[in-house]
Amino acid sequence: MKSLKELYRIGAGPSSSHSMGPEVAALKLKSLYPNAKFKVTLCGSLALTGKGHGTDAVLKNVLGDRVEIVFDCGRDSLPHPNTMYVSVVEGEREIAKHVIMSVGGGRIVFEGETLADTPEVYVLNSFEEIKKYLNEQDMRLPDYVFAVEPSAEEYLHTVWAQMKASLKAGLNAEGELPGGLHVMRKAKYLWQSKHIGETEEIAENRIICAYAFAVAEQNAAGGTVVTAPTCGSCGVMPAVMYYMKKQRKFTDEQIVRALAAAGVVGNLIKTNASISGAECGCQAEIGAACSMAAAGLAELYDMDIEQVEYAAEVAMEHHLGLTCDPVNGLVQIPCIERNAVAAMRAINAVNIANFLTYTRKVSLDTIITTMYETGRDLSGRYRETSEGGLAKLYKNNN
Repeated sequence: MKSLKELYRIGAGPSSSHSMGPEVAALKLKSLYPNAKFKVTLCGSLALTGKGHGTDAVLKNVLGDRVEIVFDCGRDSLPHPNTMYVSVVEGEREIAKHVIMSVGGGRIVFEGETLADTPEVYVLNSFEEIKKYLNEQDMRLPDYVFAVEPSAEEYLHTVWAQMKASLKAGLNAEGELPGGLHVMRKAKYLWQSKHIGETEEIAENRIICAYAFAVAEQNAAGGTVVTAPTCGSCGVMPAVMYYMKKQRKFTDEQIVRALAAAGVVGNLIKTNASISGAECGCQAEIGAACSMAAAGLAELYDMDIEQVEYAAEVAMEHHLGLTCDPVNGLVQIPCIERNAVAAMRAINAVNIANFLTYTRKVSLDTIITTMYETGRDLSGRYRETSEGGLAKLYKNNN
């Protein structure tokens, strides 16, 4: 598996695959060909929802008037649902061609080349293997991460600092989100709207939702966020972890260890399945984020490795089949609310794991494989194309 630095990326929203990935691709092209012009043909989900996600704006921001952008919504047999075809021209002559895939979480892959490859850091590629190793070495998940990748600890402190900054900025922001759907920011309202007679449980849900809305709204507005594991699902982890810090008094050091544990789960999903909504639907984004948050929360509560696994498995299992159907290609409806619901579901998954772990029948590895197969079976209309589901019906009714 890759470094956790490849999973937790800091960058501008609204989409890791549609804005962060294309930005990385554009910067690479600019570096490789400093004097060339480019014709970039966006295909698949990049074409169908690229305008809503600002893909063309990102490319133009990096490449300026050196780029011509074409949206090709009809091309079939793509190597990945997020594919761009690039023609590189100097003078009147085409000097190179590239096929670039934005595979989720801000990572890009050049077809047939190794330009975007990074080293494999973790040699164990299943939870079963990792669990066996941890039991043999009497280690916890964060200890495993920091032993294999010592620089991850300092990096995760930076990640956590950015998560907190994004959340706090979102809690204090007001007004309408860009894009034309006239969606108003709700995080500040949720945060401040304590009602008379509000129970502790209701208050907990309201505050966690406010935190998730805050980060997801920052993402929708193009603010800086952390992919956890994607921009579209960036609100789940910060909401759960910040609530635990503020209301349960966990330290930053404990949160960083939880981020490490969560990162192992996210890395397994990314390696053995997908974190791309265009490839596997929203189960690969929100489902993965919920699974990560559940694992991190179980680590915070010092649960054993079986309980950590079960919490992560439950969180993913009950997102299976979740479609990715963003209205107008914007990361707003239903994406923002989904972050809040998934944050609460992560806490529920840990509560179940606290009592029922040793009665379980399904492993995390099995549910990751199930998610991938389910996602691949989903109709393309429900994989970040805005051609079906809520995206289609919302347009018809409004």
